[in-house]
Amino acid sequence: METLRERKKQRTREALLRAALELFTTQGYEQTTVDEIVEAVDVSQRTFFRYFAGKEDVAFAVQSVTEEHFVAAVRARPAREAPLEALRQAVLEGWDGIRETVESAVPVELYLRMYRTIESTPALLAAHLLRSAATEERIARLLAEREGVDVDADPRPRLAVAVFGGVMRVTERQWCTGDDFSLEAMRQLTASYLDQVSSALTGNWGSAEDR
Repeated sequence: METLRERKKQRTREALLRAALELFTTQGYEQTTVDEIVEAVDVSQRTFFRYFAGKEDVAFAVQSVTEEHFVAAVRARPAREAPLEALRQAVLEGWDGIRETVESAVPVELYLRMYRTIESTPALLAAHLLRSAATEERIARLLAEREGVDVDADPRPRLAVAVFGGVMRVTERQWCTGDDFSLEAMRQLTASYLDQVSSALTGNWGSAEDR
């Protein structure tokens, strides 16, 4: 059973997280200092660094949770599903359950606003791409284990994940530059783009007259 001390620590961490994301999304990541974050919560810098390694760590705290949920969802998909279908179902399952996943810490609307801030901040976008590459390698190894192949001898797990990761990057960029920033729009865009993978890779794009 969670103790009073543990609950207090969790509340402090969540307050710091919410304050940081609010500041990042309203005045900019680069313009926000740790001093401003701790001032918003009325704690010391020492308290902040007890929970987070720095600004980048707090900026990606919620994304870390969703990434772990995605990895777990892929691991739990039925063995009968083809690898790309398992990835598709896992990511859509993640969007369907996103409120439950993140709202214990921050409102989902703040999470989505932070998504756009990451995309528009060069330092955060670079970190996001590095994190994505690390997650993709984990998923490739998970797919290889699931399919009973050697990830270093068989290129298919990494190829499948590379295709999936490319689709997700296009989805993120299109959503961030579109007019509808809702959760439903992101979910629909994700499903639509993943559904086009097969025809995009194997089908003809032009009309018969053009060929």
